[in-house]
Amino acid sequence: MTMMTHPHADTLTARFYRATRVIHWRNWTVMVLLGIGAVFMLLPFMWTFSTSLRPISEAYRLPPSFLPDRLDFSSYARLEDGPIPFLTMYWNSFVVAAVTTVVVIFTSAMAAFAFSRLRFPGSNVLFASMLVGLMVPPALVLIPLFFGMAAVGLIDTLWSLILPALANPLAVLMMREFMRSQPREYEESAFVDGASYWTIFWRISLPQMGPPIAALSIIVFTTSWNNFLLPLVFVRSFEAMTLPVGILSLFGSYGAEELSVILAAVTLSILPLLVVFLIAQRFIVESIASTGVKK
Repeated sequence: MTMMTHPHADTLTARFYRATRVIHWRNWTVMVLLGIGAVFMLLPFMWTFSTSLRPISEAYRLPPSFLPDRLDFSSYARLEDGPIPFLTMYWNSFVVAAVTTVVVIFTSAMAAFAFSRLRFPGSNVLFASMLVGLMVPPALVLIPLFFGMAAVGLIDTLWSLILPALANPLAVLMMREFMRSQPREYEESAFVDGASYWTIFWRISLPQMGPPIAALSIIVFTTSWNNFLLPLVFVRSFEAMTLPVGILSLFGSYGAEELSVILAAVTLSILPLLVVFLIAQRFIVESIASTGVKK
């Protein structure tokens, strides 16, 4: 028994497959263009890493070569044995960035819970006043911060770099907007069952905030790691110096003749940012896939 088909069915099927092939080739075109763009974006980093593995005599060789003739790790060894304590500055940067990131995420999450879930007099005015901090350039408050840190004896310490970074209006804004978009059914049920606000925040609200926490971790850690202005003004000794100012000191100590050593320091300074981004990116995808309440 033969099946009768509509005369337009074959035409529609042919159009569908043609459209699918067009979309397929368009996707390949986009992927190729994005791949080319990614290669061009990675070239400076690849050249930096390549030059850090060259002997010092090959750093300025003309014509330049993209890959070194032989791998030479002496530039990395010279960072440890040099006149400037690079490992100490590296550790200082990690401590400042890690402490700042953890505290900012925790405090901004609590502030976001208060602004989005609690109702208290003056909450809108307080939130608007906090957002004014986004419009104030950091250099504008540098002098008052310096005198304040000097008054409490925190100049030339890591606390002078950590404490000013803890007030982060952008982090509170991001957390608040995400929390306002989340459903309140679980929180209201827990409140009816007698749970305290702290229990609701810690066991219900905070576990749903994976995406903004991951994104905010990248922003805060990167900002703190690359902070140049505060260490330049508040820190004077190598024992409390961080990498941005430390690399500048390395350039002044070694000079342009030892470019491989400077780029070895730059390469090592990029690695933590890359690791944080890769880890946080994975958690962003997992959190988006696993969080949320279906209605």
